[in-house]
Amino acid sequence: MLCEMDLATLRAWWAHRQGLDGAYEGKSAADVLVNTGWARSVGGAAPYITLFARAGLSREAVDQAVADLAICELPSARGCTYVIPAADFALALKVGEGFSTKQELKQACSLGSSIKEIDRLCDKVLDALAKGPLEPKELREHLGSAVREFGPEGVKKGMATTLPVALGKLQEEGRIRRIATNGRLDQQRYRYVRWDPNPLAGFPLSAEEAQTELARRYFTWIGPATLAEFQWFSALGVKAAKAAIAPLGLVPLAEGDARLIFPADLDRLRAFKPAKKPVYALSASIDGIVLLRRTLAELMDGEHPLLSGKADLPSHPIFDRGRLIGLWEFDVDTESIAWTAFVPQDAALKKSVSRMQDYVRNQLGDARSFSLDSPKSRAPRIAALRGS
Repeated sequence: MLCEMDLATLRAWWAHRQGLDGAYEGKSAADVLVNTGWARSVGGAAPYITLFARAGLSREAVDQAVADLAICELPSARGCTYVIPAADFALALKVGEGFSTKQELKQACSLGSSIKEIDRLCDKVLDALAKGPLEPKELREHLGSAVREFGPEGVKKGMATTLPVALGKLQEEGRIRRIATNGRLDQQRYRYVRWDPNPLAGFPLSAEEAQTELARRYFTWIGPATLAEFQWFSALGVKAAKAAIAPLGLVPLAEGDARLIFPADLDRLRAFKPAKKPVYALSASIDGIVLLRRTLAELMDGEHPLLSGKADLPSHPIFDRGRLIGLWEFDVDTESIAWTAFVPQDAALKKSVSRMQDYVRNQLGDARSFSLDSPKSRAPRIAALRGS
């Protein structure tokens, strides 16, 4: 029986299920995302780093997967944006229904618009996109007075016009999708294109059934995990989360343990043997192994001044068999990785750092954590890493 305190085995198991042990080396982007989890996207380099860490995929290969619609950046769980494999497009859209647009519609109405007006604008957007993809500025020119200006009050509330509301609604409904103007996932300039056929057309699952399928994937990607951790990921209430997992047949990791796992996975976990030698992996600050559960304390030994009291990573992580052993950032000025390790730096660790450094330098140019991250804003983090 696996002991509750055997964190070394649990960490290695989580890293194994997340594909941070080399198990998916050379696999396609879609394969990786199906099996290890959707990649959170916030306008930074995380999707690229996630796929490179797991499969060694080049930026070109990932961009081609996007162009081929094998993967796509979509609004999904809790209204957040993820890079999703084609097999899950409909599910991702279904579980994201209402999380962002409901509040946006409410705000637009409070500023003087109406649901009917937004619906009419949606139809006009679709008409405008009939001839091909358009950027928001081009759409605005095509739509003219159909787009309502909210004036200074709207600007103050972060909603200048009705156009973003319509675009968000159409994306959530699978009627349009956005494509990066330069084909890359680490920037936030987009064109919009009609999505035909709509991936939600003919999708057979109800909202409740879709949440159960999301839960099935979640506990496959990162089980054992608690109900509360799944709640955070899915943004469901306690009652809805319990209903979502009820059909899955999950069992406790051990008697009295709140962490849940599939029975077959429990058998695999009991037979699982962590690698005896270090298995280093540099990944992104919003990597699934961290973001899906948000329990940093379980991934590291003791505390570190750079991480004290934090639920989320301030910098990109370095793992060894699922244990958080260091942090890194990319220094654009020197085109090098600034990093620190909480363990002795052996040759294999330095080689892993060098491999990621070459990837970022030669293929990405930078490793922003999120859209507003910049070399200037990153400077204090780099200094902290080099001074630790």
